[in-house]
Amino acid sequence: MPDINASNAGFITLGGDLRVPRLGLGAMRVTGEGIWGEPPDPDAARRLLQRAVALGVRFIDTADSYGPEVSERLIAEALHPYPADLVIATKGGIVRPDRPSWVTDGRPEHLRLACEASLRRLRLGRIDVYQLHAIDPRVPLEDSVGELARLRQEGKIRHVGVSNFNARELERARRIVPVVAVQNRYNVAYRASDPVLEVCERDGIAFLPWSPLAQGQGDAHRPERAELERLAVARGWSVPQASVAWLLGRSPAMLPIPGTSRIDHLEQLVAAASFDLSG
Repeated sequence: MPDINASNAGFITLGGDLRVPRLGLGAMRVTGEGIWGEPPDPDAARRLLQRAVALGVRFIDTADSYGPEVSERLIAEALHPYPADLVIATKGGIVRPDRPSWVTDGRPEHLRLACEASLRRLRLGRIDVYQLHAIDPRVPLEDSVGELARLRQEGKIRHVGVSNFNARELERARRIVPVVAVQNRYNVAYRASDPVLEVCERDGIAFLPWSPLAQGQGDAHRPERAELERLAVARGWSVPQASVAWLLGRSPAMLPIPGTSRIDHLEQLVAAASFDLSG
């Protein structure tokens, strides 16, 4: 059996110049309960991030709203100075006035301040991939994405990504700035973004599935996930491992970013980089 390493998933290139293994880490779960506040054991969260890099993970996805601010800060504390080939992607455009609230704010002035604050927390001079976390219905998409284009021109962002976009919205964004990644909800039981995935596959855009393990209440009880569970049992895999393997086999544009707060779970997920479920 191959050594446990994210590179066993193969590689994907974002924007023509960022080549990373096709299995990343979502850093939402390194925060406290409800993605709010400090984790119960900050040292354990930092060790998990370090272990991910040791296992070959070279794409870490986060957002300023995770904590808020906690995930980005822990990444810097654990990993700075960063390996030269590590890509950190973060997101702006959602604010957290309290634990249960996720409120869109796509105003250009907010996105500028949010990006500059992320640069400081992550201790970066430029963010490799900065994503609009969600469209603010009160702000024209063109205004929000246009501000990210300006930040890119100023050298504060290397590449622009978007999140929670449909195919039409992606087309509008790409008229303003090159888009290297789309992050949408996607898993074996929830495939509403198939049209977006088709565009990504056709045009060489990375597709980052959030909720990749199909563990949400709505996804966990669908027949597709039950079938995946049967396949996992037959192969001696965990269901999260089978979920990762299914995504990797689904499309070469896929860059899964499963999240976890436990090192043993992280190691199981990275082991799935060598599993074949394409058939």
